Amino acid sequence: MPELPEVETITKAICKALKNATIYNVAVRNIKLRELIPTDLVDKLKNKKILGYRRIAKYIVIDCSENISLILHLGMSGKIKLSEKLEALEKHDHIVFETTEGYMVYNDPRRFGLCLLAETNKLMEHRIFKNIGIDPFDKNLNGKYLFDKLSKKSVPIKIALLDQAIICGIGNIYASEALYLSEILPTRPAQTLSLAECSFLVDNIRKTLEKAIKAGGSTLRDYRKPDGSLGYFQNSHCVYNKMGHPCPNCTCNLEKTGGIQKIVQAGRSTYFCATKQR
Repeated sequence: MPELPEVETITKAICKALKNATIYNVAVRNIKLRELIPTDLVDKLKNKKILGYRRIAKYIVIDCSENISLILHLGMSGKIKLSEKLEALEKHDHIVFETTEGYMVYNDPRRFGLCLLAETNKLMEHRIFKNIGIDPFDKNLNGKYLFDKLSKKSVPIKIALLDQAIICGIGNIYASEALYLSEILPTRPAQTLSLAECSFLVDNIRKTLEKAIKAGGSTLRDYRKPDGSLGYFQNSHCVYNKMGHPCPNCTCNLEKTGGIQKIVQAGRSTYFCATKQR
């Protein structure tokens, strides 16, 4: 699933390609995503001017004239394709947006994504957003905020970081990476983290996400940037998907430690160094 850096990269690419275009038309080729595409999607977006773009958690939001916002989620394997001219459509190209600056095509082989509409001035009241936590780049996110949120959480810290009601947008890859940089074991009960550890972890969450955004995200399976190119932050992963390898600047005896370890938490793979992380 595309995580925050990938969604941020895609949102910026859409903005660069479409700018303040007017949406001429929308063609819905398959209404069945995770939820049915709104029946009034075409009527509400046709001839609307795009006013702005933003990422909220792992969602792409395109604000349009007349108080309409388009909300897109890429699910497990969705992608956005951008082009000046409409190319031959593929089987899983479910929605085609025709604009004055070119075409945007929503493609989703597994159909776990979403395409929704909301009133712009009531966007954060929408059921998708009303219960989400603070954004990792919000200036109000600090160690005290995280410490207070974790104070009664007995679940492992890795699981707490994936809780979108605490901090929104963090996914499996970047939770593992941030915990490694913070030298915190992913299995530690969240409530055992000190205020200092929470502050250090917040800093490393931001650093990890910033580096990933700069690298265009991580390409492990399906993710591609809208121009078809790969993200390359996977080349900078310290632990994720590196089971058995030494971690950066490792002084461990690999014959004894086995290197980076992998466990499954709540159905998701977690990678860590049992020597450096405590």
